[in-house]
Amino acid sequence: MIQDDIGDPFDQFWNDLLLEADATGDSQNEAFFRLYSGLAAENGDCLDLTYMPARREGRGGFQIDGYAIDTDRGELQIAICDLQADRSLQTLNAADLQSLIGRAVRFCELTADPRFLVELDEASPAWEVAYHIREARPQIRRIRCLVFTNARLSMRRKVIEATEILGVEAAINVMDFSRYSDMLLAQAGFDPIEIDIEELNKGPLPCLQAHLPEGDYRSFLVVMPAELLANLYGLYNTRLMEQNVRTFLQVKTKVNKGINQTIREAPEMFFAYNNGITATATDIGLTEGAEGTSIRTISNLQIVNGGQTTASLLQARDKNGADLSGIFVQMKLSVVRPELVETIVPNISRFANTQNRISETDFFSGHPFHVELEKLSKQISPPAAPGELVARSWFYERARGQYANAVAALAGAARRKFEAEYPRKQLIKKTDLAKYMLSYACKPHIVSLGEQKCFKPFADEIKDLWEKNKDQFNETYFKHAIGQTILFRYVDEMIGRSEWYRVHRVDKAATVTYSIAWLLNHLRQNHGQELDLGRLWSEQGVPRQVQQALQVIAPRVIDRIRSTPYEKKRVSDYVRDPRCWLDVASLEVELDETSLLSCCVSIEEARNLERDAVRKLKVDTEIEFETVLFQLIPRVPRIRAFAKSKRILSPLADKALRQLETRAVSLSKSDRNALKNLFERIDAVGGGELISLGALSAAE
Repeated sequence: MIQDDIGDPFDQFWNDLLLEADATGDSQNEAFFRLYSGLAAENGDCLDLTYMPARREGRGGFQIDGYAIDTDRGELQIAICDLQADRSLQTLNAADLQSLIGRAVRFCELTADPRFLVELDEASPAWEVAYHIREARPQIRRIRCLVFTNARLSMRRKVIEATEILGVEAAINVMDFSRYSDMLLAQAGFDPIEIDIEELNKGPLPCLQAHLPEGDYRSFLVVMPAELLANLYGLYNTRLMEQNVRTFLQVKTKVNKGINQTIREAPEMFFAYNNGITATATDIGLTEGAEGTSIRTISNLQIVNGGQTTASLLQARDKNGADLSGIFVQMKLSVVRPELVETIVPNISRFANTQNRISETDFFSGHPFHVELEKLSKQISPPAAPGELVARSWFYERARGQYANAVAALAGAARRKFEAEYPRKQLIKKTDLAKYMLSYACKPHIVSLGEQKCFKPFADEIKDLWEKNKDQFNETYFKHAIGQTILFRYVDEMIGRSEWYRVHRVDKAATVTYSIAWLLNHLRQNHGQELDLGRLWSEQGVPRQVQQALQVIAPRVIDRIRSTPYEKKRVSDYVRDPRCWLDVASLEVELDETSLLSCCVSIEEARNLERDAVRKLKVDTEIEFETVLFQLIPRVPRIRAFAKSKRILSPLADKALRQLETRAVSLSKSDRNALKNLFERIDAVGGGELISLGALSAAE
């Protein structure tokens, strides 16, 4: 045992784990898998992994807890969990780690033996994983093995260089508790990547400086060997990709044919034909030599443009056997100080991607939709839940780590007060909200793509709705979003505690979203009704009549989705197919309809409520803007002087300011728009103290 110098974060981990297990009815091992794999997927370490626990003890024992197969990239990802029950932080030494990896490797190797499948029960998770690894074997060119442990790895390195599994190149990644904690609390959303270029490249990498001595960032031009770039991507996967690029690659994962053709037919022309990559870093280690400046190390490398080039190089080498030794890629590297990353990197990413097919939706993480929901979650206090004397607020986390950072910044009574007001069980992450709302919209096959992949269709829809009328994202919308959250979480917990689910403990995620979709589709199609989400909000729970209906629906749904067509042998593939939803939607379930409908409102009534909320918000917004303008009247001379000094005062804005001075708040719509634009520009150039920030959100 070691001295726990991480201290409180480890206690918090156990608290989070027990809350997760209690809230979902899952085993501690499954809750542990979900905590670690969800963080790893969001961080770019892996795809969305499917929980499939398979283990055998004793001689020839094996273990695997989750997996994902990406046939486009030719990659198999497997995960193995090491949940140590001791409440004191333990160490995991090299021998322990090798033992864990050996169990996962043994399982993979056993899948190559046809007799192994025969020995397994076809209803077991082990059989499903083994079958699909065996089926995908011809397409697998790389294996990534992830070790999740709540111990602290005694080795310094968390990425173990390539080895071989099933005769193909494999990389081992370890997420120990130290790294888990760092990732959870990382302000920028991603844990540090320290790359020893000198070691990986067998020497430093020459570069050309392209910046002035003073400034907020440094720029370098680099001729990057394609072999090195492919190796980096093989080791770190999409952790190297800035968030919008990662989202894009999840949708467009196939090898770029043009890149592949150039590699194959004219490798010497690759540098001339390819646009290269744009990257950022928070620091680099430089060395001076006879040939000039070279890069020894890079901290927090992020590729903001050129992700398709990077991924395609690795695929061309591993999948098609391409020789990358004579290929080079131009790289523009911007080194940005850590405190400026959140300000500068998004703009570098946005402008670097203006000429490719990454859409504005790929930048959705910074969309004002999230800002609005975060604001509403702080403004609106829900009623007290049944059995509670005080209300517990919901915390919408628009940026990963916000909740953990808020807790970590407090101590003693202040921390206890915050956690009492915003309990962790009422934390909502933006990827979770996507699952809840898409399930309610009867799109379970989209939800089944996984948290990361289903987020993009959700983003597309929200962005379109926001552009049409942002006023619909109001107090009623927020309350209904919480109602959908309560519904989803109830179904998740109910299934986790059900005896019929405990038999296999697989396919839970699909059963949850399909059960909710079936219920909502049934109400809409057969009765013209919607679930009364206002009631779920006011009760902070699911009405008993709805609970009873879902308890009948869920076991029928899980039986139907497990009855996969022959060509869709893998359930995890079938549930992503729209045909699965059509099949499940046709399922007939006998319910107490009268009891169920008592918890519903007509579709027309629900729409009228939404329209009334929009009208109310418009009135409230107008009143708020009038108040803001009235408060700004004494500041008009200072605002005008500041705008003139920054050369941002247009004739229309100047006219509007004069109107504000002479006619108070009786302004035309064009005057209001001119003032809104002026306020935004003033805020952008550092004059935010002169204006009320309420004007920015209130102005039409």
